[in-house]
This record gives sequence, structure tokens and C-alpha cells, in this order.
Amino acid sequence: MATIHANVRPEDLSQVTKGPERIPDPGILVIFGASGDLTKRKLLPALFHLRQADLLPKEFAIVGVARRPLGDEFAADMRAGIVEFGGVDTSDPKLDDFIRHIGYFPLKFDDPADYAGLKAELDRIDRERNIGGKRVFYLATAPEFFAGIVENLGAQNMAQPEKGVASVVIEKPFGHDLDSARELNHQVNAVFQESQVFRIDHYLGKETVQNILVFRFANGMFEPVWNRNYIDHVQITAAETLGVEGRGPFYEKAGALRDVVQNHMMELLSFVAMEPPSSFDSDAVRREKVKAWRAIPPVPILNAVRGQYGPGLIDGQHVAGYRDEDRVNPNSGTETYAALRLEIENWRWAGVPFYLRAGKRLKKRATEISIQFKQPPLLIFNRMAGSGPCQQIQPNLLTIRIQPDEGISLRFGAKVPTTPKMDVCPVIMDFDYEAAFGKSIANGYERLLLDAMLGDQTLFSHRDGVEINWALYTPILDAWAAKKTEVFPNYFAGSWGPECAEHLLERWGHTWRNDLGRKV
Repeated sequence: MATIHANVRPEDLSQVTKGPERIPDPGILVIFGASGDLTKRKLLPALFHLRQADLLPKEFAIVGVARRPLGDEFAADMRAGIVEFGGVDTSDPKLDDFIRHIGYFPLKFDDPADYAGLKAELDRIDRERNIGGKRVFYLATAPEFFAGIVENLGAQNMAQPEKGVASVVIEKPFGHDLDSARELNHQVNAVFQESQVFRIDHYLGKETVQNILVFRFANGMFEPVWNRNYIDHVQITAAETLGVEGRGPFYEKAGALRDVVQNHMMELLSFVAMEPPSSFDSDAVRREKVKAWRAIPPVPILNAVRGQYGPGLIDGQHVAGYRDEDRVNPNSGTETYAALRLEIENWRWAGVPFYLRAGKRLKKRATEISIQFKQPPLLIFNRMAGSGPCQQIQPNLLTIRIQPDEGISLRFGAKVPTTPKMDVCPVIMDFDYEAAFGKSIANGYERLLLDAMLGDQTLFSHRDGVEINWALYTPILDAWAAKKTEVFPNYFAGSWGPECAEHLLERWGHTWRNDLGRKV
């Protein structure tokens, strides 16, 4: 299979259509659970990347909040994290100045008195640095602390301040089923208005995910064929080679459906399936996403399958099965793989199946969206060539690679040269982000943190969307919980998942794409 590489020429970069420059107003970012890995590996490196790009206000402060008394140790640890995980040179002239904006406040999440102390500390920082009263509270804690933190912020009038503005950023998981998500929404909205709430999904910070909207709506050649008349089916895959990596207790409560499918994969689906928004402001985009989700009918339980990995080989190395992982029940029935078939009952997509799959310890790490187009009439090739080459002609395939090698490829047929016969060979036209624009050190949180500080909710989940998706998946989770535990494990680590997932597609004459990743 031949590959044609699509490149960006230097003269093309001079014609870039630039969006408006966006710099937030001065404010304080308060990170609850700041002693965890997320802050050190992702949040602080992302914030420093914004500082490098001069996208942070001159006056700002970052206050880490956690239960341990860390003091000055916290800023030093964050500096090390920025260097190690952010690809930053220790001699960067902006680094030391950035670190001076970092503080720490020890706080027990369930102690109201500590929140009074936090409010006094934020007011002090505000006065000394003339910041202006703006607060962004980022909840990077375990989910069981969300409601208590929000309630205590409200009790100290930090959610609705007399001066300035306040907002809250909440990490997933946002609930574990429909009832818990509704309850958490009620608790949060009792303190913060919906316009102040930013439910974060880090997948939406990835450049390739955001580029789906540009690809669809800024290019006139694709939107006319983006419908049931031309598209045969859509596959969305989120495959990992890693196991649970020491997160056994968390994963035992979550599983693949809750951890990846209900949130990340539904966001990807919405970007593919949504109608063109009237604008790219948050209300217009989120309205179209919700409309697409609402058009998905309930999923028959026969259209959802699950699996759990056993021992196997990953990159030539023996790895343990899920039940042998640290702090995992040796008789666990938790799924590490989930796949299902969805339909969207609207004028654009009726009759087009959407296949979703996510799993751990699979053969390759790749997150991709594959859009397979319908075959055109091929009898003409039989008549012209006489040897039936149309039997080998592959349908056109558009692939959007989210990770690890971000890009877009298009497969089409071309005549093989130097032969008198009408032989057709599949050709791939490939666009690779790194090759075109250079390697980026961004981790995806840069855009989301900047938007949260700006008050732009476009890439964040609305409560309606969260509840719609939980309403779709809770019946599947309930059915799996009520059913006798599957015979687990049912796939080897290093494979592409259980046989039942293959049978799921075979019932409709389709097969999973397992040649994922960039074709070089």
C-alpha cells in the first residue's frame, strides 16, 4: 500500500488565519488535591507553557491545597515536575519568576474552619498583588470530596464573592451512574451557577480533537458527504497497552465503560456526529453536541460486550493478568475492555452504525476515529479488466488519529502504473501534525486551563450532556452487574480483545480495524 505524505509548506504558514489573542484577567488558581500526580505532571507544566507563550496575566497566583503540611517544599516539587514532565530547560529565564507565584495552604477537606483560613489567605494574596478578586477552584481530588469542597466554598462565600468572579473546575469521574451524577449536579449547582461550572475532560484539550471541527466545517469538500448517503459506518477506538498501573482500587470501582467510554469516547462521537453550530461560542457548540447525544436510542444489551485481560506479552515482555495486578480482587468481574454498537436516529445518521471500543493491555496504543465510506458500483472494473480486480478494491477510509501520532489520513484507490490492465491499488494520503508543525510539548491541559480562566465553556461538559450519557450507559452497567460474572479473563494481554467483540461487528458484516497508527 503506497503512502503519500501531505505537508505544510513554509509559504502556507504565512497565510494562517489567526484567532483572537486571549489573555485572562488577573486571578488566583486554587488547586485542591495539589499533592497528587496530576498537578505535578500535567497542571503545573501546562500553566508554565502558558507563561512561556505570554498567555497568563501579569498578576496571578497559584495556591496548592492538600491535607499534608508541605510548605515551601510544594513549590520546589512543582519546579521539578515542570522540568521533568514539561520538557522545560532548568535555565529558562521565566521559570524562577513563575515559581514565585506558587503558594501552598494545608487544609482538611472536611473541616469548615480550614476553609475560613483559606479565604483569609486568598484575600491576603489578593491585596498584596492587587489581583482583583477572581478565583478559579480546581478540584483534582478523589470524587468523594467534590460535594464537601463545593459546600464549604459556598459556606465561606467564596463561590459568590462580593467582588470579582469565581468558577469551579471538576475532574472526572463526574458520578458513577445516572443517579449519582444527578445528585452531584444538584449539590454543585446549589452553590455554583451552571455558568460557573467547568466539568473537564482532558481529551478535549488535544489538538486533534479540536481539529475535528475545523476539518469538518472549514473545508467545503467533506461536509457534503458527511452523512448516511455516503458513510457506511464509523469506528472509534481507544486502545492502551498499559494495565491499571497501580490504580487497582480506582479501576475496580470504574471499569472501562465508566472510565473511558461514557466520557472520552462520547465526546469524540459528538464532534463527529454534531450538526454545524451557528457559531463557536460555548452555548452553540454544546447545544449541538447535546442534540446528537439525545438522538441515540437505548443500546440493546446484546450490542454491548465486555472483556478482561489475562497474562500475555506486551512488546515482547510478559505481563500479569488483571486479577494478578496490585490491589485487585483475584476474582474480579471488572471489565478492562468494552465495545458497543450505537445508532443516531436523525436525518444525517439514521442507519449508520457507530462502533466504540476501549481496552487496556491491547496490542497497540492508539486512539483513532475511522470513517468508512460506502463502496461505489464496481462492475465497470470487471468489464474493463476482465480479472475481477474490484474484489480487492477497498472502500475509501478517512482516519483521524488522536494519539500517539496525531494526524489525518485518507485511503483511496489509484491505478497501478506500468500495466495495461485496470489494476487498482489502495493509496493513503497522510497528514502528520508533528511532521507539518513540529513536535509540541503541550499536554492538552494548556487550552483547557486557559479557557477555564477565561470563562469559556466550549470544551467543557454541561450538566445536561453528563446526565444524557449516564442515562445511556447506566442500563448497560446495571445489566452487567445483575448478570452472572463473565468467564474472565477472556483475552490475552497483547491481543486486540475478546472474540465476542469480533462477533459483535460480524453480525452486521463489519470487522474492526486493527492496522491502527500512522502508515510510513
